[in-house]
Amino acid sequence: MQIHRITARQALNHVGGDPYDYDLNIYRGCAHRCRYCFAIYSQEFLKPQAGETNFFEDIFIKENIVELLERRLASPHWNGAVINIGGVTDSYQPVEAREKRMPEILRLMIRYRNPITISTKSVLMLRDLDLFDELSRLTYVGIASTVTTLDEPVRRVIEPGAAPSRARLEMLREFARCTRAVVGVHSMPVIPLITDSTENLTGLIEATREIGADYWLPGTLNLRGLTRGTFFDCVRQNFPDVEAGLARLYASGHLDREYRRMLYEKIRALTAFYGVSTDYHRKLREWEEQTRGTQLSLF
Repeated sequence: MQIHRITARQALNHVGGDPYDYDLNIYRGCAHRCRYCFAIYSQEFLKPQAGETNFFEDIFIKENIVELLERRLASPHWNGAVINIGGVTDSYQPVEAREKRMPEILRLMIRYRNPITISTKSVLMLRDLDLFDELSRLTYVGIASTVTTLDEPVRRVIEPGAAPSRARLEMLREFARCTRAVVGVHSMPVIPLITDSTENLTGLIEATREIGADYWLPGTLNLRGLTRGTFFDCVRQNFPDVEAGLARLYASGHLDREYRRMLYEKIRALTAFYGVSTDYHRKLREWEEQTRGTQLSLF
């Protein structure tokens, strides 16, 4: 792994999405090396500055990210919007153990009482549990971990640099137990013919309920741009029996519509049976309504 230090131009990216409008990435590149990673393309933007780079091997540290973020949060024009931390690259990947940028980021969020969401595949986030707890008592905090499979040999192939799935679930249990944060399990992506079995999906849903998480959020696999080649290289080497079937399901570049319909039909049946919510918006909507009500009562 190669570490590079760069100067960022801005802290927040306006993504205008749902449920958040701003994304904060304190690093570029990710050593978790997930073979389905949608963000591999993002390193392309650095070529004029850094030459040829590898998303999994070249990790860029934004040296001035804390200062830029404080400048934005302190601005009289900042509206206190929810900030998603790490939408493109994991904020708790291995380099964070040494760099320790997240505690500084969280202290800023506490100072300005700014709501956040964050997702990780690392258990390093437990290091900062006290800071997340403090922030969750001031404003909205959404914490999630992506857990795609409970089959550890499969996990080691598709997410070789990430923490074991059971360790991630135990981490979420601690956040659910010790903080006021909204806690979720993200099973994104569900990979056709590899992690889409009823057994695996049932295990993930049952685990979500068992650890006390607020919701389970599944999502399908997108194979766009550089991701497609990286993913199919992995399948060819490790799951050759399903390569042809996957190629058929993604023949148009998008997941086959009928397969998608059947998958979500199965998911709806399973989540209804086990009584697990897939509504990751609900708690945020409740917080927003409560916040608006409090503000109105002041006038």
